[in-house]
Formats: sequence, C-alpha cells, structure tokens
Amino acid sequence: MTQRLLFVLAGAAFSWMPAALNAQALVLRPDGVFDGTTPTVHRGWVVVVEGDRIAAAGPERSVRVPRGAREIRLDGLTLMPGLIEGHSHLLLHPYNETSWNHQVLYEGMALRVARAVVAAEATLEAGVTTSRDLGTEGAGYADVGLKQAIERGIISGPRLLIATRAIVATGSYGPKGAPEWSLPLGAEPADGHDDLIRVVRDQIGRGADWIKVYADYRWGPNREARPTFTQAELELIVEIAASSGRPVVAHAASAEGMRRATLAGVATIEHGDGGTDEVFRLMAERGVALCPTLAAGDAILQYGGWRRDIDPEPARITAKRESFRRALAAGVPMCFGGDVGVYPHGDNVRELELMVDYGMAVADVAIAATSGNAGILRLEDRGRVAEGLLADLIAVEGDPTTDIGSLRRVRFVMKGGEVVRDD
Repeated sequence: MTQRLLFVLAGAAFSWMPAALNAQALVLRPDGVFDGTTPTVHRGWVVVVEGDRIAAAGPERSVRVPRGAREIRLDGLTLMPGLIEGHSHLLLHPYNETSWNHQVLYEGMALRVARAVVAAEATLEAGVTTSRDLGTEGAGYADVGLKQAIERGIISGPRLLIATRAIVATGSYGPKGAPEWSLPLGAEPADGHDDLIRVVRDQIGRGADWIKVYADYRWGPNREARPTFTQAELELIVEIAASSGRPVVAHAASAEGMRRATLAGVATIEHGDGGTDEVFRLMAERGVALCPTLAAGDAILQYGGWRRDIDPEPARITAKRESFRRALAAGVPMCFGGDVGVYPHGDNVRELELMVDYGMAVADVAIAATSGNAGILRLEDRGRVAEGLLADLIAVEGDPTTDIGSLRRVRFVMKGGEVVRDD
C-alpha cells in the first residue's frame, strides 16, 4: 500500500512540475522585433522567455506559448537584443568633471568604486546588457570586484568582460611629471620576455577576461603617438594570452602601432586614428576589428570649448571622419565602443549616433551594437533574438534599423530573463 501511494504521489509531482515551470515563462508581445542580424524589423513576432533564456521567437502562429505564461505587452515598442558595449571604463567619470590625471592621482579607491557602482546601473538602464571594460586606469583590480558584485546580484549592472590593469611599456604612460618621483600609473608597466610573461599571467590569474596592451602611446618627441612595444613583444603577449584562451585588445592610434598589433594577432584595435589604407586592408584580411571610439575625441574637443553644430569642425574631427570611412571602405569589422567614461555612463548611444554621422548605415550600426559585437567579443550566447540564447533584451520606441535615435528611447530592459526596467 505504501509503495502504491509513493507511485501516486510521484505521478502527481511529475504532472505538476511542467505547469509550475510554465508559470515562470514570459511571453513578450512587442509591435516589432529587430533580431540583431536582419536589417529590418519583424512584425507580428512574439518572444517566449523561460528562465534566463529565449525559449522561442518568431511569428505568433509558429510559436508555442507555454500554458500559464505571463504576458508582457510592449505596445508601440520594438524588442531587440541588449546592446553590447565594446570599450568602456566604469572606473572613470567625465573629464569635464575631473581630469584623468586627477582621478588617477587623487581620487581614493572607495570613491572610484562608489562612482563605478552608479555608472554600472546607469549603463544597464540605458540598454547595455554587456560591456567590455578596458582597464581600471589606476584603480588596480577593482573591476574584478565590480564584476563579482554584479554576478552575485549585489549591485545592478551589465555583464562585464574585464581587462584589469592593462599593460604599458615602461616610461610611456601617465600620469607624468616630477621625474624625481615614481607616480602611481594608470596601467601596469612591463618590458621584455620574462617580465611580459609574468605580467600577462598575473593579470589572467587575478581575473582578466581580455588582455589589453598599449601598442603605442603619445610619447614621441612632440607627444605624438609612437609604438611602445616591439613586434616580438606584442607577439609574445598574444601567445601567452592565447594559451589561456584569452584574446588581446590593443590601444593603437599610429599606423605602425596598428600594423604591429595586427600582425601580432590581436582581436581588436582601439582608436585607430592614424590608420592608412594599407593598414586597414591588413586588418580586414586578418579579421581584426576596429573600435573607433568616436565619442571620446568628440567629447574631449567639446570640453575644450568646441561647440558642435555651431563652430567650424576641428581638423581632428575631420581627420577622424576620413579614417573611419577608409576603415569602412576596406571592410574592417566595426566594433561599437565609445570609450565611455570620458563622457557620461548611460550615454553609450552617443557613439552609435556618431558612427551614423560619420557614414555608416543605420541598420549596420544597429547590427554592430548587437550581433556584430557578440561575434567580435566571442560571445556566442547573446546578441541575437533567437532560441537558446540569453534573454538579454531591450525594447525601444521606434525602429533601430532606420532611426539610430530610437536607441535613446529605451523603455524596457531584461537581463537573463529578469525585468530590470519597465516604463
């Protein structure tokens, strides 16, 4: 009798479980869906979310909606993948508030981390569900703790890919001044075979997802960008990082720094101001992506007094437009990454608006900010609205494939199946 009762109870439990699981399912009904890959918006689509994943997405007639699923209507909105930011600094805040030197030299760690907590929340609220943070700029390994706090639900923020301290050649990076003193630096110096191996491995051991190296810096005779590491040193950095499964990202603004970094096997190059047709062709051939960081230079010039749309365009902006267009023409994969931190966190879309202004098609920019960056950053589980991927989703007013400004009108944010913003 007891055995029979157990079978009955077990059967009842199994019949109950699917209904209980289905009760956790969500069905999202927007006006349209931008799937992250197709340069148009799908009408009549629904998206089903179960747990932290997309269970189904497509025309309503072809999607099975689980019984008991909770419906979220997104009337008037376009559902799309969460944005993936490729170049951020959560531990910096805008330079018109406090200069970079002052932040590195005088702002205490607790203050910088407190600012970063607020910045992480603003980033997620703006629709950025993943962010590659490329260096703590003097704040040590604080990004490791930020990432852990987000993952454990202690604070709100995007999924983070972190680079910890970044690597620079001795004598190249700042802050500078008072040559008699050894000032705190914004990155970790390393040189030569043994030292580079040790530093790369140490940063990996402390939590780096990416290794960032400064392939050049403004240390030329006239403060122009000149290469810092030799070709052999860059190749060694890439080799050591790759043996642990980590990619390398290079800061490079000079043509020679970009060339060396590309030949060394880095995954992305940041800035790229001095890129030539030859260098951009090499990048395209090697599949090396460019994060042009248009918004950072634009912001710095405005901090210096330039009034956009009022004053004549500075030569630096004109040159940046031209290099960006040459990169596009060469077929270089374009990474969305604005160096946010130089300008306010949460204003990430500023970079996307400038990518359009500088000549990239709106739909291509929207793809770059979603599935494009997912591919470049090696994130196979996000960046598209498709079955089995992470339910990192946002909804915006308007059509992001025709109006980049719609990405400023975020009204709904979901990360891992949890609604974190619903206007």
